[in-house]
Amino acid sequence: MEKFEYISNRPADTQTLGAKMGKYLKHGAVMALIGELGSGKTLLTRGICAGLGVPLRQVNSPTFVLVNEYRGRLPVYHMDLYRLDDTAEVVDIGLLDYLSRAQEGLIVIEWAEKILSMLTAGYLMIELDILSTRKRKISLSADGDKYDYLLEKIR
Repeated sequence: MEKFEYISNRPADTQTLGAKMGKYLKHGAVMALIGELGSGKTLLTRGICAGLGVPLRQVNSPTFVLVNEYRGRLPVYHMDLYRLDDTAEVVDIGLLDYLSRAQEGLIVIEWAEKILSMLTAGYLMIELDILSTRKRKISLSADGDKYDYLLEKIR
């Protein structure tokens, strides 16, 4: 299992890391973001989208709509599962349909810990930990070698 850890000293660093990731991400990428409220999940997603050519003004947290779709170099399906309580609700919003469409673009899932058992192999786990008011530890890990190219590019 490849692992990469990054210390973000300010919000702009988190967004910059995301932009670098977005620049290199390929079709079929599934990113599972895990972290407490305010840890920077949406900020990282904004950076990923920016790296894919999505205008930043379009990217916001889909907490109330559950899924946002963006068009950039690749289509991005951005999900926020914060308000969902169980896997039945996740199925109801069509997560499995989105996962089947992952090859068209990429998927970013905030609060992914709620559905890890539903994800197949081949996702990138991104854990965001709050170290202080502005400082975050961002850990990326992948099972297998599907994301080795990405981890190598952002090192």
